[in-house]
Amino acid sequence: MRELTPELLKPLLLPRRNDSHKGNYGHLLLVCGSNAYSGAAVLATGAALKSGCGLVTLHSCARALQATVNLFPSAMLSEDPAGHFSAVPEHLEKYSAIAVGPGLGKHPETLEALKALMECAGGAGIPMVLDADALNLIAANPLLVPLIPAGSVMTPHAGELRRLLGTGSPEEFSARSGCVMVLKGFNSRVIAPGGEAFVNTTGNPGMAKGGSGDVLTGLIGGLLARGHRALDAALLGTWIHGYAGDCLTAECTAESYSSLDLIGALHKGFIALF
Repeated sequence: MRELTPELLKPLLLPRRNDSHKGNYGHLLLVCGSNAYSGAAVLATGAALKSGCGLVTLHSCARALQATVNLFPSAMLSEDPAGHFSAVPEHLEKYSAIAVGPGLGKHPETLEALKALMECAGGAGIPMVLDADALNLIAANPLLVPLIPAGSVMTPHAGELRRLLGTGSPEEFSARSGCVMVLKGFNSRVIAPGGEAFVNTTGNPGMAKGGSGDVLTGLIGGLLARGHRALDAALLGTWIHGYAGDCLTAECTAESYSSLDLIGALHKGFIALF
């Protein structure tokens, strides 16, 4: 198992041309949040906007959209007609990646909408980041596994991983699904479908707070939309996310920062790699 270090990660970064515009850097669709969990959508969107991708659209309920635009006015908005994910956004083909799951809930309509979203994304060749309730819905409905688009990333914490795997191993699931697995926690691991495994060298217990995973989902989703292949997006996102937490712990102590602060520190991880 290889350690994630700046020396390993620096060559993975993509350049930005002087004669470029926002359309050159990808468009991320976030499907996050519900009336009960609107903050998850806010955090994922804020992190995506710090990833370097050109455009970020949030598809969510009206409550989550309003909360998000108040903090992050550069995000574009797509309103779901319900208080939970119930309908696939139109013109899916314009997105270069999709991140789904934080704060989604497990309403029966959400299961059907997730299935439709995965089918459409797979048909259009759009990679996904799957997290939180998207993983819980897949765990409860294994027939969704074959619908995971090629080149996607899953980001389970320990509980989600147990529900997802049953008696199997992360390596087996990654190989079977063709999906990169980010196993969140102390010394987070990243597993590639081909068997490569990496262990993260950043992060600390100060990040063990609600919303940290939502930030990671938005960041990896943005990197995927930006044009990074799934493994590179997972490696970069995991390390940068942890590095931001390390900077905040050094500045504020592990006790006294929030997941929103984590978004504000993501740039420090990028600086450390450039």
